Amino acid sequence: MQSGLEFNSLAFITDGGPVSIAVALILLVMSVASWYLIITKTIQAVSLRRASNNYNQRFWAAPSLEVALRHDGAAHPMSRVAAQAVDAAEHHQRHAAKRLADICNQDEFIARTLNQAMALENARIESGLTILASVGSVSPFVGLFGTVWGIYHALVNISISGQATLDKVAGPVGEALIMTALGLAVAIPAVLAYNALVRSNRMLMAQLEIFAHDLHTLLTTGAPLATGAQQESGTAAKLTHLKEVPA
Repeated sequence: MQSGLEFNSLAFITDGGPVSIAVALILLVMSVASWYLIITKTIQAVSLRRASNNYNQRFWAAPSLEVALRHDGAAHPMSRVAAQAVDAAEHHQRHAAKRLADICNQDEFIARTLNQAMALENARIESGLTILASVGSVSPFVGLFGTVWGIYHALVNISISGQATLDKVAGPVGEALIMTALGLAVAIPAVLAYNALVRSNRMLMAQLEIFAHDLHTLLTTGAPLATGAQQESGTAAKLTHLKEVPA
């Protein structure tokens, strides 16, 4: 038995006029942009987490600071933070005789440089997440607007035809609800991905802050902070051979 109602979302969109077509195109652009960001940012988060662990181990296992900074990883947040911190320490050392030490001591100068470097890395890591959050919060309302417009357009056509029977009303109204479903289909993956990426970025920034703290200790005292884990693994002895940057 063939059903008397045949739902055709594509025909409904085209029959809705320029407004329905514009809403559908906006949702399509939002979906493509969100999935592009979901895929690229997920790959970036996984690669950064793996690279952070590898770089952190190689850095503190290096026999000297020069060797540690020579590791491949110029595009890695930890590498950029380490390079800027060492440059700040050397800058303070060169210009300390020019009353820079009276204005800002070495500890504070390196700490400010590290904070600035981590803020830049945090902004770089979180780039694109604003678009993902906007898609997750706006797309349901865009779909709802398309539904409202579709229902209005369908009711106008029904009133013109003069046939207000149930089968004539249910079909157009049901097709109008497709816009809301499309908006939710765009929003739900974007919201879930945004929350997962924010958590991953927080964990990465926490790891970067720990690295920056240990590096700050090394550059200001000339020796790394030997934690219990380092003492147990024997890496504390290696770290004492890193090059000291005199105050």
